[in-house]
Amino acid sequence: MLAASPALADCPIELATYRDRDEVAEIAFSPVDGRAAVTNQFQVAMDGGPLFEGVIMWTDDPERPRGMVFFNCPEGDVTGTELDACTLWEGVVYGIDEKGDVGLLPGEGKPAPHKLILADLGYNMRWAPNFRNAGLYTVPWDVFTLSGCQE
Repeated sequence: MLAASPALADCPIELATYRDRDEVAEIAFSPVDGRAAVTNQFQVAMDGGPLFEGVIMWTDDPERPRGMVFFNCPEGDVTGTELDACTLWEGVVYGIDEKGDVGLLPGEGKPAPHKLILADLGYNMRWAPNFRNAGLYTVPWDVFTLSGCQE
């Protein structure tokens, strides 16, 4: 296995990009810019499809980086029912370092992990009405590998 280039190895999570095993999807993180309760934000770009919005918010007791991926959510205040309808995936995001050790996704300013696990991402996307309504049928693998660092 080849080691990551120094620029990739030093990439902060908020500038990191990841690809899934089958190269169906790319995750691109971006700075949060002071959004309340959100510790990380990202977009999921599907080959041949639209962009999906993602956020990470840490939970309490136990502390975990809880991720959510959305599509076509209404703007402004939304009800729980509306939020449920536009949520494609929800779960804990894990990071894997170069040695293969699994940990929790770091917050902004920390180095990006070598890999990410979004458990059951593909399964949940496959059965989400919004995913099928977007005309997508191919789902990503649940493990994403660091592929780049945005400048």
